[in-house]
Amino acid sequence: MKKQLSDSQRHTYEAIGGDSMPHDLEWQDLRSLLNALVDTVEENGGELKVTGNGNTLFLQPADKSFVGTEQLREVRQFLERSGTKVLPLKAKGSRLFVVIDHRQARIYQADVPGSLPERIVPDDPDGAGRHLHNVDNDANGQRRPERKSFYEAVAKTLRSAEQILLFGPGTGASSAMVQLLAELERHHPDLAKRVVGSVPIDEKHTTEPELLARAREFYAKVPPRQPRSAESGTQ
Repeated sequence: MKKQLSDSQRHTYEAIGGDSMPHDLEWQDLRSLLNALVDTVEENGGELKVTGNGNTLFLQPADKSFVGTEQLREVRQFLERSGTKVLPLKAKGSRLFVVIDHRQARIYQADVPGSLPERIVPDDPDGAGRHLHNVDNDANGQRRPERKSFYEAVAKTLRSAEQILLFGPGTGASSAMVQLLAELERHHPDLAKRVVGSVPIDEKHTTEPELLARAREFYAKVPPRQPRSAESGTQ
């Protein structure tokens, strides 16, 4: 069964599942996340016993304040073994923006301070552990994901949004941003009408706070339900 997390719990969840382990995650934040995700969290003599879907994990805090990287690695593996899933972002009544390339799509709520992204990757777009086939290399030498499953997963997350802003590298036919928009226009015309802009960016040199600021600046100039427009140029 999938779980719904608070903003702070989702932040902890994203930190544990990121490319690198955080070094400043507090035990109270980890316990809050585990209480929301697993069946039981018990403490006995300072040791935590965590159970979920028939799996058990014992954690012995070495530091009273911060969780060690090895313990976080154990938590990540435990959550994977227990098949724990998190409910996707609730997009109803919101302005979303999507940062997409051929490696992943990140979907943010532009009108929520401190928004955390819903991540969709080509090899597991539905969080089901499936691996999709790839098609030919694009112009940059990247392997393009199987189009239908990847873009359908993105469209599913966007379906309740009022307005959608797209960010992505490149503007040509090989751009994932351009391909997503084409898929929306082809298979989800109602969603395509809600796209208010498509903005080329240099993702490698654009930080997440800069993306959030740019999205909010863009939306500040867009009245509700305005037809799709385009912005040219890159950062």
